[in-house]
Amino acid sequence: MKIAVEGCMHGDLDTVYQTIQHLEKLHDIKIDLLLCCGDFQAIRNERDMQSLNVLPKYKEMKSFWKYYSGQEVAPIPTIFIGGNHEASNYLWELYYGGWAAPNIFFLGCAGVVKFGNIRIGGLSGIYNAGDYHRGHYERPPYNEKTIRSVYHVREYDVHKLMQVAEPIDIFLSHDWPLGITDCGNWQQLVRFKPGLEKDIQAGTLGNRAAAELLEKLKPSYWFSAHLHCKFSALVDHGKDGRKTKFLALDKCLPQRRFLQILEIESECGPFEIHYDEEWLAITRKFNSIFPLTNKNANFSTIPDIRDCRELVRSKLEARGAKPFEFARTVPAYDPNQSQSKGIAECPRNPQTESFLQLLELPYLLDQGTALTATAACDMPSLSIK
Repeated sequence: MKIAVEGCMHGDLDTVYQTIQHLEKLHDIKIDLLLCCGDFQAIRNERDMQSLNVLPKYKEMKSFWKYYSGQEVAPIPTIFIGGNHEASNYLWELYYGGWAAPNIFFLGCAGVVKFGNIRIGGLSGIYNAGDYHRGHYERPPYNEKTIRSVYHVREYDVHKLMQVAEPIDIFLSHDWPLGITDCGNWQQLVRFKPGLEKDIQAGTLGNRAAAELLEKLKPSYWFSAHLHCKFSALVDHGKDGRKTKFLALDKCLPQRRFLQILEIESECGPFEIHYDEEWLAITRKFNSIFPLTNKNANFSTIPDIRDCRELVRSKLEARGAKPFEFARTVPAYDPNQSQSKGIAECPRNPQTESFLQLLELPYLLDQGTALTATAACDMPSLSIK
C-alpha cells in the first residue's frame, strides 16, 4: 500500500491533489491513501470563517468548498485530523468522525479506523495544559476565548485512546509528542528553525498527552505537522523491540517539504475506510461520561467494555463496517453570491445521528450538560428524526 502523508493542508486541497497526481504520473505509481496531519480547514462557506482562528489576512475560502459542494471529488481516499486552524463548528458536527466531503474522512476529536487491514488512529487539536482537564464546553458562535480553546486537546479523548489494546499501525497528531526531538537530529532542526531551540533545551516542545499515547500505543508510524518543518525521528520502545518511525512535515507551499510518499506492507486491495470494532466499543463505553461543560469527566463511573464489544460486533456483522454516507448540512460557498451574513452554523449531522443510533447512544453535541446518570451500555435505542 502506498500512502501519501501531508503536513498542514490550510485548505489547499487542489494543490495537494495535483502534486500527488504529478508524482503518480512521474514515477508510474498509484497512491492508495492521503493522510493529513491537521490545519485542514474544511471551510464550506463564508459563515464557517467565523469559527476559524487565523489572522484576518489569512481568511480565505481556498478550495475545500469545491469538494464539499461536489464540484470536485477527491481523487484518492483522504483521512485527516484537526489542528489549531479549523472550521471548528463543522468539525464539532463530526465529533465522532465522518465524511467531511465525499472521499474525505475526518477522524474526529479522537478516533481509530481501518483502511484495508491497516489500523489508523489520530488525535485532533493541540495541547494546552490549562484546558486539558476541562470538558468540551465550547459551542458556536465562539467568542474570543472559545475560538481558541475549542481546539485544545482534552483528557477525555486521550483517555479513550489510552484504552486501545490492539496494535495501531499509524497514528496522527497535529503537534509533536513531547520529547520527540530527543530521538532525532534536533541540532539540524534548530539550524532551520532556531526559534525552537529554547523549548527543546527546556524540554517543553510538544504535546504531553501525545507523548503518553506514543509510549502506550507504540504505533509503527507517527505523523505530525504544526511547526511547519520536516523532522524525522526513530523511537525505540525498549525490551519488546518495537520502534516507531516519526515524521513531521511542512505546510503546503512551493519549495517546502510538505508531502512524503511511503509504502507499507498490507493485504491486497481494493482498500476502503471502515469503522474499527474496538474503537466503537470504547466510544460506546465512555459516552455516558462525555464531559460537555468545563468540568472534566468522572472516570470512576464507567461500565464494563465487554458488553459494549459484543453489541458493537453484532451491529457491524448485521450492517457492515462502512461509515454512513456523506450528508451536506449547510449550503456550499457560491462565488457569485455572498453568504457572509448570519452566524456560523452547527446543525445535527445525519452521519453523527446514524452513528449514534448504531451504537444505541443519545445525541449530546448540542447540549451543555453531560449525561451522567445512565451507563452507555444501558442506553435504549434512539430513532433518527
